[in-house]
Amino acid sequence: METLNTLLNDLESKIEYSDCINIHVSQREVSWHMAHSLKVVGNIIKALQNSNPEEYHWQFNRNRSFVYILNHIPRGKGKAPKSVLPADDITIIQLQQELNTVRQLVLELEHLNPKSNFKHPYFGQLNLKQTKKFLDIHTKHHLKIIDDIIKKNRPT
Repeated sequence: METLNTLLNDLESKIEYSDCINIHVSQREVSWHMAHSLKVVGNIIKALQNSNPEEYHWQFNRNRSFVYILNHIPRGKGKAPKSVLPADDITIIQLQQELNTVRQLVLELEHLNPKSNFKHPYFGQLNLKQTKKFLDIHTKHHLKIIDDIIKKNRPT
């Protein structure tokens, strides 16, 4: 999972900007996007670990195909489930702790059955390979938002 680890390192490098916000980019501050991304990765890996590989059955999904081909999630088109919505008061210490937890979970991905799976609200049932791709795309999506927030907060 070199790509996901690289993305987590990129997220970590942005912690110093956690309080930045720009409502023209997002209604949420950098820390919210970071915490959300980490919750998504952590919760999905836990779902994969607890899944029954025998229950996985591939099915075509237009939304998934569109996003996976473009390698991009359009902004403002999805709504995060409550289970991955972070609290409003996110501290740097909490972000660092969550990063450490998620890094440990990412290491465990390599030991899972290829048919480990979870049900995504828009993309349907995803196996391990599809999930890894989703986690990369989703994390990159929020990193781009974070970068745009930071860019708009820097003096010119």
